[in-house]
Amino acid sequence: MFAALAVPNFRKYVSGALVSNIGTWIQRVAQDWLVLQLSGGSAMAVGVTTALQFLPALVLGPIGGLLADRFDKRRLLMFTQSWMALSALALGALAVTGIARTWHVYVFAFVFGIGTALDAPARQAFVSEVVGPRYLTNAIGLNSSSFNAARLIGPGVAGLIMATAGAGWAILTNAVSYLAFLLALLALDGSSLCRTEPLARAKGQLRDGFRYVYARADLMTALGVAFALGTFGMNFQMTTALMVRNQFELGAQAYGLLGSIMGVGSLLGALLAARRGQAPRLRFVVGSALFVGALIALSGLSPNYVWFAVSLPVIGLSVLLTLTATNMYIQTSVDPQLRGRVMALYMTVLMGGTPVGAPLLGWLAELFGPRAPLVAGGLLQVATIGAVIVLARRRAAADDALPPPGGIEPPVIEEPVDTGPLPATER
Repeated sequence: MFAALAVPNFRKYVSGALVSNIGTWIQRVAQDWLVLQLSGGSAMAVGVTTALQFLPALVLGPIGGLLADRFDKRRLLMFTQSWMALSALALGALAVTGIARTWHVYVFAFVFGIGTALDAPARQAFVSEVVGPRYLTNAIGLNSSSFNAARLIGPGVAGLIMATAGAGWAILTNAVSYLAFLLALLALDGSSLCRTEPLARAKGQLRDGFRYVYARADLMTALGVAFALGTFGMNFQMTTALMVRNQFELGAQAYGLLGSIMGVGSLLGALLAARRGQAPRLRFVVGSALFVGALIALSGLSPNYVWFAVSLPVIGLSVLLTLTATNMYIQTSVDPQLRGRVMALYMTVLMGGTPVGAPLLGWLAELFGPRAPLVAGGLLQVATIGAVIVLARRRAAADDALPPPGGIEPPVIEEPVDTGPLPATER
């Protein structure tokens, strides 16, 4: 389960990421609560904020992937992390001084989203350089574990900070947390990194990434699953805030507690995923995503706060198993020279659908109440995945006798070779 921690660089990387991710979850909780306070409890305002934060991923995600393939990933991450730190610092300062208005949150959610869109592909692809191919599958699981350990800790901390000092101070806490990740990046031993040869500048490189994915029905299916989950299922910041404030009529601490409760399941799911010796099959990716959609729909029918809280760890575990399986499947089946661009497309469809899904679900909440985004979101996720499966099968059947477009051959995926026990020096 913890094999990748044998790599010193990965220990530094994942430690810095843990602190930074705790700060990220603190801000996610605080930002939504701040919008609810400033807008008088408007579900649509929360949906718009979420949409603006993820909108840049729709436009800049593929560009971020190209940058990750073309430039040094560590330097690129230092730039994007600094960008997000400054964004959090500005929004937190406005909130603490009492100047913040709803439109301020909209602006900084969008600015923060620009940094995230450029950061995510580089961060995903950089893991393979930190640990190398031998530990990649395990490292992906542990990286998710770090993120979800933060999800376990962050919302509860956010609830305490908001209850005692206000949402602005919680957001400022996130700004400071980026220093840990920046210091970890600086501390990495560059000579031990398994660097991918940077891509030389040439025309058509962005199109090559799209062509490569388009030529493979399996990648199209995996990306379709990520789109459905990211667009209709993973709006927990908004749906949980609406259920707590508008359905159960409780406060910030109850909201933060639910984030930590969900984080328990998410962390367990990530640790279970880290035990995988090899990447999962595509069938597992699709089946688990359908199961998640059904769980989310059922959670919207919870009769009270306690039952809703009980449903969240199960959802968190299922979501993380699905996301980690999808990530593993894609990362371990692509050409390393195209990994940045393919992972950018993965992050684009995972986060880029939120600008569509969040306002839609917020609108449904305005019309039918706070339960509607969960019930409708889960059912829409299942329906979208069903449509993706049908289209992928038709596409695969039609293209069986044709060469891949753009002349880019999909890689031949070989079974992993058992390298035997670790030498004593690596144990």
